[in-house]
Amino acid sequence: MRKRNFVAVGMGLAGLWTAATTSHAAPPAKTSASPALLTISGAITQPNRGALDATIDQMMGKHGIQFDKAHALDAAALQRMPAVTIKPTLEYDSKPHTLKGPLLTTVLAAAGVAAGSPVQLVLRAVDGYNVTISMADVQAYRMIVATHIDGQPMALGGLGPQWAVYDADVLPAFKDKPVKERFGLCPWGLYHIEVKKA
Repeated sequence: MRKRNFVAVGMGLAGLWTAATTSHAAPPAKTSASPALLTISGAITQPNRGALDATIDQMMGKHGIQFDKAHALDAAALQRMPAVTIKPTLEYDSKPHTLKGPLLTTVLAAAGVAAGSPVQLVLRAVDGYNVTISMADVQAYRMIVATHIDGQPMALGGLGPQWAVYDADVLPAFKDKPVKERFGLCPWGLYHIEVKKA
């Protein structure tokens, strides 16, 4: 993975924690009272919040994200989803670590995006790093939204609060590459997914 300069997100942090729970526009459905950790927008059919609010959603606005509706997930919503465990060797210490969280396809299904949909996904991290990946590749790689590493919740300021990641050790497309080149499609600090029709 390309090294990223992780930005202290002081002025955007409030937007991250409240981005999907507060909006001047009326949300299409009831949102959680807990802070949103992951927002899904674009070609979705199950929104639970309204449009991006230029005042409240500062980080998303600074990253050029726009939407008229979205689906927001808090930590409890992610924890209720069936979890998958993977044990990839990570580039940061070249050791295997246990990562746990729901499949990315399960997370997308909560927003009404069916597995197998012909869509492209833009996965965006809190520092602005983003990648585009097809739903087909997400399924083929059994990509997860990791919320825990080695039994501990992933913190903001570390690799969390979520990390879109796969088990590169077992995937033919990545297992023979140097460890530092295996995770370019895996943004840690994931906070937004844009679903685009292919």
